[in-house]
Parts: sequence; structure tokens; C-alpha cells
Amino acid sequence: MQLKGKKIAILAENLYEDLELWYPLLRFKEAGAKVRIVGPKAETYESKHGYPVKADKAADNTKISEYDAVIIPGGYAPDHMRRSQPMVQLVRQANQQGKILAAICHGGWMLASADAIRDRKFTCFFAIRDDLINAGGEYLDREVVRDENIITSRTPTDLPAFCREIIAALTE
Repeated sequence: MQLKGKKIAILAENLYEDLELWYPLLRFKEAGAKVRIVGPKAETYESKHGYPVKADKAADNTKISEYDAVIIPGGYAPDHMRRSQPMVQLVRQANQQGKILAAICHGGWMLASADAIRDRKFTCFFAIRDDLINAGGEYLDREVVRDENIITSRTPTDLPAFCREIIAALTE
């Protein structure tokens, strides 16, 4: 199992993109990682299509030092996540500690709010490209972009490349 012994946090909030949370969750569990869902509170959050996910932990009760990676799914959830200081602080600490920090689609909003995209190359859903450029990043239109510990992708169709890049980064 490629990720045996690795611990991954996937962030959740209401209106998350179903595939961008569940595909990595199942893929990384299948590869042997311990995956935990982290939200502003340890409660249930609904996807854009009403599919529920229960957060295992609240952000303010999560020690980033215990994790190897943080995954930020898109949808409209990142706009809600960044309103929670403990969620933003978790992403900021992950970046400061050099943890793998991966965002897909609108997940880049959390990178901007945590000042984790400045002077980094990235990709994202085209509608937030200007936000991340204004936060100091350099946009590349690719299915996946890795710049040191930051991994980004654009949309659900990029999920295979996104997950492959995360696994590669975690097994180096």
C-alpha cells in the first residue's frame, strides 16, 4: 500500500464539490492512508448536490503536525471555509511546516486566504484565477501544477492527475 503510515486531512464545509472530496478520500484510503475529514466544527456538511460528509474533527482541535498532507476540495465550500479563522490557520500552518498542501478548483481561495500562494505557480478553476494572481501567484493552465509543497488542479476531470501527484509527493 503506497500510503501506509501517512495521515491526510481533507477539509470540508457546506457546498463542497462531491467528486473533489470523495474521489481523494476513497483513493487515499485505498492506498493505505488514514484520512480524516476536518471542518470548522465536527458536524455534517452537505455537498453542492446534498451529499453529506461528517467531519471527524473541528479545525481548532486539529494539530497539523500530526498530518502529512491537507487536501482542499472545491465547489463553493472554500468561500465558507475561509470565513473560519481556525480553518485558515490550519492551511497556513500546513504551508509553514512544508506539509503537502493540495487544492483543486475553488480550493485555491483557501491558499490565497492563508497567504500560501504568493510567489508560487498554480492552477485552478478559471473563475478564481485573477484572485490567486492578485494574491501573488503565477497561473499555469495545466491539469496539475506542483510548486514545492503546493499541488493544484482545475476541475473534477483533473482528479486522476491531482491524486497521482499527491501520492508521488507523499512517497518521495
